[in-house]
Amino acid sequence: MNPEEFKQRTKGLALQIVRLCEALPKGVAASVLGRQLLRSGTSVGANYRAACRAKSRADFIAKLAIVEEECDETLYWLELLVESGLVKQALVAELADEGAEILALVVASINTARRGAQSAIRNPQSAIV
Repeated sequence: MNPEEFKQRTKGLALQIVRLCEALPKGVAASVLGRQLLRSGTSVGANYRAACRAKSRADFIAKLAIVEEECDETLYWLELLVESGLVKQALVAELADEGAEILALVVASINTARRGAQSAIRNPQSAIV
């Protein structure tokens, strides 16, 4: 998957989160959890876009780490919505699966970028940054 496709995928996640938050029941708990979910869920794509504009490999890795944290946090808020009984599991199952897949891809990208950084440290002549 290329960066443009991944940007679209993370934006799709954000749009699904927006729709879910708009459909949450009215109430204090749903409002608080929904606001947290909205912030973290939309942050995934925004921070991935920032990572694509990184100035160095280290900057890229640091920005991807933020994407990882926000994606994991999004999954946490989804879990809380389900476990609190505010949303049925079946309603958010595909959304949670997409979030988990995005998280796995981000972690794999971080690991790949780190391996590249380590080989560049060991052999500076082979570094292509």
